[in-house]
Amino acid sequence: MNTDPALDNRQQSIVTISAFTASGELKRLDSAINEGLNAGLRVNEIKEILVQLYAYTGFPRSLNGLGAFMEVLKRREKQGVYDEAGPLPSPLPGEKNSLLLGEENQTKLVGFPVKGPLFEFAPAIDAFLKAHLFGDIFARDNLDWQSREIATIGALANMEGVDAQLQAHFQMGLNTGLTPAQLYGIVAVLKQHVGTESANRAEAALDRMLSEKKS
Repeated sequence: MNTDPALDNRQQSIVTISAFTASGELKRLDSAINEGLNAGLRVNEIKEILVQLYAYTGFPRSLNGLGAFMEVLKRREKQGVYDEAGPLPSPLPGEKNSLLLGEENQTKLVGFPVKGPLFEFAPAIDAFLKAHLFGDIFARDNLDWQSREIATIGALANMEGVDAQLQAHFQMGLNTGLTPAQLYGIVAVLKQHVGTESANRAEAALDRMLSEKKS
């Protein structure tokens, strides 16, 4: 793909796979998945990306993405291409339940304990976020946190009305060790391979996040 040297080809493919899953553009997703496999993404890594995205894009988009992935693999096998499966996730730590594990993971990713009026108003969503998203999903270790944040950013950038969440995940990406150059690399991939609107949305959110860090 070679859109931006700050991201390797594998990371760039995560951006496009996630963006097209979010928008439901299955033909473009088909191409992005092929490129991702050719770039070195393993089968279980792409599965993990598509499964995680249900938490951000909804079950319909995630299920459609998984269906598209199955068709890509069938075609590649008919062509004699057998892609590396990659590892499955390890069992979750037995000494912690999903809620405790998720609260720890969320705090590491965000940089501080997450509280606020919204979560007091609807404590169920706070529990679901901690226990399921950051516990059950983010604790699965066959996809690293940097890749998970790249996937989340790619998806949110290609959705309208989620600018606050997009900005928050740029910060989380920074907290995983992604550099500002790599985060702008996501913008570059969006601009060249997804669309100007998505790229502009992402760039504005990233600019705001970095500006607020300086102030």
